[in-house]
Amino acid sequence: MDAEHVLSVAVPAPLCPTADAPVNDAFAAAGVAGAQGNLALICRAVEHEGVHRTVVDTVAQAPPLRMIRAFAQADGGALIHLHNVSGGVLGGDALHVSVAVGTGARTQVTTTGATRIYRHRPGLPDAVQRTAFTVDTGGLLEYLPDPLIPYAGARYRQTTRCDLAGDGGLFAWDVITPGREAGGERFAYAALALESIVAVDGVPVFWEKVALPLGPEKLATPAALGDYRSFATLLMCRGGQSPAAWLALEKTLSTLAEELTTVRHVVWGASMLAADGVVVRGLARDARHLSTCLPAFWRVGKRALYGLDAILPRKLY
Repeated sequence: MDAEHVLSVAVPAPLCPTADAPVNDAFAAAGVAGAQGNLALICRAVEHEGVHRTVVDTVAQAPPLRMIRAFAQADGGALIHLHNVSGGVLGGDALHVSVAVGTGARTQVTTTGATRIYRHRPGLPDAVQRTAFTVDTGGLLEYLPDPLIPYAGARYRQTTRCDLAGDGGLFAWDVITPGREAGGERFAYAALALESIVAVDGVPVFWEKVALPLGPEKLATPAALGDYRSFATLLMCRGGQSPAAWLALEKTLSTLAEELTTVRHVVWGASMLAADGVVVRGLARDARHLSTCLPAFWRVGKRALYGLDAILPRKLY
């Protein structure tokens, strides 16, 4: 079997838990035209001539969302690039991505570039993107998107949920910028709401909702971002690990955070979750400082939890 081949098959929607969910009821009620993109994928482990590989089945694909192909990685996993062929998220867009990682499969998901949220179009609902992941026992998902850039006037809501089963694992980061700083835009979006959920065997271990206030003067307070403008979160989760293992990883990551912190540019910290994970946080004056440091934390976490090296995603240019 060709390890890089993407199989297109008719898979029942229930195998990909949110593929048949309504994308945006408000959008439909408004009776307006707009992109209602849908991309649903299933990743499964196969063995061919003694070699274990992950292949990707396309369940649903509706523009502007696309996956052109999956790429084989050296560790037997599959690399998926999420494409938005419109170049960004427009006002009124309702986008839905779901990826199911099967037993023993290893999948790395990234984007082809920064997610750009364009100025809101009057009269349309807020732009919405919902992303749902499931990871079965023995599976591993690495979700490594490029930064989010909300343009002036943008209205955007994002929900990302990952459900892990058994000892399924997750590494996931995100980087949020204040907008197009080179063009003088800073916190000039109209609305930005972000929700992230991770559950292990049905029990939430991480649940965060962020609704950023308008205007740089509100975000510049000590209780918000202070002197920093971009922020990042890196989650490392895996079921079945002992509290002692997570405590040791927290200590190692905290030491690395101290080494990578330069107060004038970027500040890092690491904390153990209540169960099954650890979270790394970063604040920076420039998002590039965050994107440069995140792989260092990821490498330490993957080595500790899996005894494997982290492989940076191959990008398409």
